[in-house]
Amino acid sequence: MKQIIPALILLLLAFTVNAQDSTGTAEKKEKKFRFLPLPAFAVTPTTGWMIGVAPGAYWMMGDASNTSLSNALGTAIFTQKKQILFTLKANTFFAGDRWNMLTDIRYFINSQPTYGLGTGPPAAKSLGKNIGLPDDYPTLGSKQMMEFNYLRIYNTLLKRYKDTRFFYGLGYHLDFYSKIQDNLLNLDTVPPIITSHYEYSISNDFDPEEYWLSGVSFNLLYDSRDNAVNPYSGRYALANIRVNPAFLGSTKGSTMLWLEYRDYFHLSENRPRHLIGFWGYGWFQTSGTLPYMTLPAVGWDQFGRSGRAYTQGRFRGQDLIYTELEYRVPLQREKDMFGAVLFVNGTTATNREAGISLYEYMDFGYGVGLRIMIMKKSRANLSLDYAWGEYGAKGFYFGLNEAF
Repeated sequence: MKQIIPALILLLLAFTVNAQDSTGTAEKKEKKFRFLPLPAFAVTPTTGWMIGVAPGAYWMMGDASNTSLSNALGTAIFTQKKQILFTLKANTFFAGDRWNMLTDIRYFINSQPTYGLGTGPPAAKSLGKNIGLPDDYPTLGSKQMMEFNYLRIYNTLLKRYKDTRFFYGLGYHLDFYSKIQDNLLNLDTVPPIITSHYEYSISNDFDPEEYWLSGVSFNLLYDSRDNAVNPYSGRYALANIRVNPAFLGSTKGSTMLWLEYRDYFHLSENRPRHLIGFWGYGWFQTSGTLPYMTLPAVGWDQFGRSGRAYTQGRFRGQDLIYTELEYRVPLQREKDMFGAVLFVNGTTATNREAGISLYEYMDFGYGVGLRIMIMKKSRANLSLDYAWGEYGAKGFYFGLNEAF
């Protein structure tokens, strides 16, 4: 429980700020709320076929002239691979955009493969050398299936600086992995079959069946987007320094750095939806040692939209850089109901123990998508994407809103 208490305190503080914004003015603000109880279906490399519900909500916490649209996405998903996935992810702007809250809560009964650390071919990645196995010990290849339960509670509260679009604030972050099972691990054979997760955990003194990461973050945010759901203009930049001390419940102390940038370039003055979007982030282990599953990995951003074509966590390392370009175009001459996208992404990750550095290997994905605008005022889209990647990766994705 000691790992969860800071998250509850921060949530309480956020709701207190909201109450002050609501009662501190004589004029009652109109709060518009829209709820979309959508079904969810897709085929992804991580889940196979999946079905469930993916409700979306959009609301305004103040006057529309000076308050950004808030949004939340939830899921309750059951998959072909017997996974159960519950999520709640929200971006909340309080009245006058004086405060901004980022929330990410997940509970997974999950199974997914891991592929070792670093990008590039499996033959480049070391395995077993740190626990007394010979240098010529063979790798397991790329796919190593794991099962685990996962709880995530992230909440960040940001204060706007005067009348600018700069925000600063604190966050609390909890990751708890339990009931971890390496399906390929077999210590009774000669020689033993060692997985990347087990080798990393043993050589870094982690229990390979359970670990905690609990910490606080210091955040600087710049957000001038005209709409967080489906931006046509503006920029987004976030710097997050996360400190995970043992006294907050982390299995071992560590620090991490997240740097993110998004931008949008118009291709037509008359059709703002016709644009090229750029998204990039860097995620780095800056000190200490992180448990294997909490290392920077593609697909583990707040809304889980990075790395289309690949299974979540396909690329993982002590350091990771991700970039994406997306071309967005309306499909109608004057209306904006239907649109299409073309996208390409690239990921590079390190394996410090194997000597793999950033940009030594770069793995790419690409794809096409259809957009259907279901709420014109908020610009909420249904998104359907199909993506292809290296090593035979591919997948179909269904969701709400743009990827970034």
